[in-house]
Amino acid sequence: MLDVYALNPDEVEVVILRVDEAEIDAMWSFAGKKKEQRWLWHAVDHRSGKVLAYVLGARKDEVFVQLKALLEPFGIQRFYTDGWGAYARHLAPEGHNPGKRNTQRIEKSAVQEYHSTNRSELSTPLQ
Repeated sequence: MLDVYALNPDEVEVVILRVDEAEIDAMWSFAGKKKEQRWLWHAVDHRSGKVLAYVLGARKDEVFVQLKALLEPFGIQRFYTDGWGAYARHLAPEGHNPGKRNTQRIEKSAVQEYHSTNRSELSTPLQ
């Protein structure tokens, strides 16, 4: 398994491509108790399905704003989301398409599958 913390930043190549459209979603799991929800906010390229960025945090506007800031270098013009209010509050209406019709890729993405598969591991308290 790759130890991310062992990577030398000088040996990592970062390539940022222009992405015209992205899908954004937030999904939750819990650690120990359902009251202790953990949210994964993530964005994928609408065409390729590749993960563009993600943020872990609460289900609050400020966490979505963090994700939005990570997406700015991509120059995204259109965002597909569900109907949660943070999206409408922080995305320009002309570039925001709420609804499930265009968020099918993110609903079935590898991130979603990983999350579902490892829910039991995520709910195990850290020692």
